[in-house]
Amino acid sequence: MKNRSYFSPVVQQLMPYVPGEQPKLANLVKLNTNENPYPPSPKVVSAIAQAAQHGLQLYPDPEALALRQAIATQHGLVPGHVFVGNGSDEVLAHAFFAFFQHACPLLMPDISYSFYQVYCRLYGIQSQTVPLDAALRLNVADYARAAGDAVAGVVIANPNAPTGVGLPLVNIEALLQLHPTRVVLVDEAYVDFGGQSALGLIARYPNLLVVHTLSKSRSLAGLRIGYACGQAHLIDALERVKNSFNSYPLDRLAIAGGVAAFEDVAYFEQTRQAVMSSREGLVLALEDLGFRVLPSLANFVFARHPAVDAAALAAALRERGVLVRHFKLPRIDQFLRISIGTPAQCEQLVCALAASLSSMR
Repeated sequence: MKNRSYFSPVVQQLMPYVPGEQPKLANLVKLNTNENPYPPSPKVVSAIAQAAQHGLQLYPDPEALALRQAIATQHGLVPGHVFVGNGSDEVLAHAFFAFFQHACPLLMPDISYSFYQVYCRLYGIQSQTVPLDAALRLNVADYARAAGDAVAGVVIANPNAPTGVGLPLVNIEALLQLHPTRVVLVDEAYVDFGGQSALGLIARYPNLLVVHTLSKSRSLAGLRIGYACGQAHLIDALERVKNSFNSYPLDRLAIAGGVAAFEDVAYFEQTRQAVMSSREGLVLALEDLGFRVLPSLANFVFARHPAVDAAALAAALRERGVLVRHFKLPRIDQFLRISIGTPAQCEQLVCALAASLSSMR
C-alpha cells in the first residue's frame, strides 16, 4: 500500500479524473478519447516550426495577446473578453476556483464531464447533481428549484459529454435568466460539430462564461490550448487566479500554433464538415446493427445495443483492435461512447462490431 502519511488531508480524499486510454500498441483504431482523426492545418505546423527557431530562451507573452486577438476576431469580441489557458481543463479549473466557492451548491447534470466533480472535490465546492431525463436530455425547469443566491452557479457541457446531446440557445438563455446573480458556465468543447454556441449571448448576460478548446475541432489536442469568453469582469477574475498560479500558461509554440489555427478558416471548415459527415454515416450503420444511438452534435456518438452488454462489447472490440470508451457509471453503463474517425476507421469499427455481435449472440 502506498504511504500517504505525507499527504495533506484534502489530497487523501481526492479521486482524480481518469482519462481515456492512450495505448502503447500500434495499429489500433483509436476511437476512445474524442480526438480529431485529421491532422491540424499545415499552416499550424509551419507556424510552430517558425516559432521554434527564435526566442525559446525567452518567456512567452504572459497575456498571449496575439492569440486572444485571433480568438476575439473569430468570435466578434474584443481581447478583453477572452481568457486563454493550457487546455480547457485548466481554464475550467480556474473558473471553478474563481466563481463557485460559495456556501451553497453548484448545479450540474448528473451525467456530464466527470472532471467537474473532480474540481469540486479539489476546491471543497459543494455540488448538487440535477438528473437528466429518461432520454438523457437536460430539462431547464429542473434548475429552477434552487434559483438565485441559493446556488453557487451552474455548469453544463453543450453539447453534453458523454451523451453528445445539445441544447438550443433558448434553453441556455433560460438558465442564465434563472440565475442572474451567479455564473453560468457553458462548456462548448464540441460545439463546432453542429451545436449552437452561446458566444453571441455574452454582450447581454454578465453572468455567462463560455469555454472552448482547440483540442477537438482544430485538431490540437497535443498542443493544449483552451479559452474562455465572457464580459470583462469575469475575465478579470480568471486572470487573478491564473496570475496567482502560473503567469505563463501558454508557451510560444502554442501561441503561434493557435493563431494559425484560427487564421485557416477553410481548413477548419473542411475537417469539421468531414467529421460531421462521417458521424451521420456511422449513426446509420450502427442503427442497422441494432444499436440505439442518441442524437449527437459532437465528434462522437453515444450508443447502446439492447441485446449485448456494453462492457463485454468494448472488450470484444479491443480484441479486434478497436478502442471505444465505456463508463462504469449508473444509468449509462450500457452505453459506448465512440469517437468519430476517418471513413476508413469508421468502416473498421462497423466490421468489428458486426463480428463481435455475431460471436456474442
